[in-house]
Amino acid sequence: MSEINSICVFCGSKAGSDPEYQQSAQELGRLLAERKITLVYGGGSVGLMGIIADAVLEAGGKVIGVIPRQLATKELLHPGVDEMHVVDDMHTRKAKMSECSDAFIAMPGGFGTLEELFEVVSWVQLGIYLKPIGLLNTSGFYDPLLNMVEHCIETEFIKPKYRELIIADETPATLVDHLQRHQLPLIEKILNPEQI
Repeated sequence: MSEINSICVFCGSKAGSDPEYQQSAQELGRLLAERKITLVYGGGSVGLMGIIADAVLEAGGKVIGVIPRQLATKELLHPGVDEMHVVDDMHTRKAKMSECSDAFIAMPGGFGTLEELFEVVSWVQLGIYLKPIGLLNTSGFYDPLLNMVEHCIETEFIKPKYRELIIADETPATLVDHLQRHQLPLIEKILNPEQI
């Protein structure tokens, strides 16, 4: 059982077309506050980012925001987040978010969310750090991605054991429970390309 005191949530700067995405973000935010788990996120006030941050704050929880300087405009930066790190670029943002987090959850989102998700999956696969990763699969949003992972396994681009790097669940409480109990597959130190 992993002790999880903080979770980095990757999510969209838009709210998405399905109201379930917004409801799920609110539910996850309240859950994190109730369990005294710090939210680490991209620092924005719009879309699902703003919704989850608002939900945590309204429930009395702790939020850490990390936002690149070029995005830290009055319109985008969340004014209610006390611990806001304004960093120089996207690479520094991701490194800081990872440093502050014990686990990761990807909610629905676009290119940025997917890029952040796959970077942390790759880092765990390479043994750079060992932290659980979850997909909040609201309304089956991540079903196509999970199918793509299966396709990569079937075509031998991903080893079958690495299927266990990502946990998917539709319910925030169940997903967080799974992250706390999750055992990552054995990650060997990479000595040659055949081990990847």
